[in-house]
Amino acid sequence: MIEIEKPRIENVITSEDNVYGKFVVEPLERGYGITLGNSLRRILLSSLPGVAVTSIKMDGVLHEFSTIPGVVEDVTEIILNIKGLSLDIHSEGPKVVYIDADGEGEVTAADIKADADVEILNPEHKIATLTGEGRLYMEMTIDRGRGYVSADKNKQQSQPIGVIPV
Repeated sequence: MIEIEKPRIENVITSEDNVYGKFVVEPLERGYGITLGNSLRRILLSSLPGVAVTSIKMDGVLHEFSTIPGVVEDVTEIILNIKGLSLDIHSEGPKVVYIDADGEGEVTAADIKADADVEILNPEHKIATLTGEGRLYMEMTIDRGRGYVSADKNKQQSQPIGVIPV
């Protein structure tokens, strides 16, 4: 009878802030790594708590395929950049934050105007680039949740026209 060796789990790297860790599980039978990896990925995506932007309203924009005069990126690219924001809320319920930028330059997460309950963890994150005559005003609703939530689930019937679920 063939004996299967019991796998060992070893913590190789842990960052000082406990945000990143690297683990090695070995030895595994052929195909077990893919099975374990897919299962871990699905569990983590469905159960990790977090804070994210759930909807956006921009001046002069009715849908996500629009363009904004004086802004280099189109609305779809701006939404993708907003999805890269790292945020935290220190209170319950959704919060509304704003960006009001004009003139030439780069708009970053540091330009977000929010109250003391909202913390922006990556203020250097790029959102858009404005040319000389560009102006960007947007309202973003952020909320706490768990797991992955698609934009369709963030859509509400009571939202006015021009609100784009993220």
